[in-house]
Parts: sequence; structure tokens; C-alpha cells
Amino acid sequence: MAQCEVCGNDYQLTFEVRAAGEVHVFDSFECAIQRMAPVCENCQCRIMGHGVETTDGHMYCCAHCARVQGHQQLADHA
Repeated sequence: MAQCEVCGNDYQLTFEVRAAGEVHVFDSFECAIQRMAPVCENCQCRIMGHGVETTDGHMYCCAHCARVQGHQQLADHA
């Protein structure tokens, strides 16, 4: 059995996520999201979808949060 790198659970159904040349081991999607998902720079929620990234590398969960931080040119699709 392998151990989840977030919660430490020793579980027979762990899974691996390979990203940026590294291998991570988790026992649930919740733990994977906690470790891997970026954080919105405005509201600090975990970005589990596409999110919004500015040209200078700032990450936001939505265009509203980007606009709050001064990135007025961004808009959500409706």
C-alpha cells in the first residue's frame, strides 16, 4: 500500500499524479486538489477549473476576481 502525501492515509487504492516532472501520491481527489490546485490571488479559493491567468502570471478563479485586482481587460464568457 502507498501513503497519501497530504493526509498520510495508508491506503490500497492510492493513485499517482504526474505533473511538471514530479510524481505525487494521493488517496482522494480532495487531497490531490489541496496539494496541486492553484489558489486565487483575490479570494484564496482553490481553482479547480480553468480559472483565469493574466499575461504576467497571476491566477484567479474568475474574471471578477481578476478585475477586483486591477485586471480590467478580463471578462467571463456568458
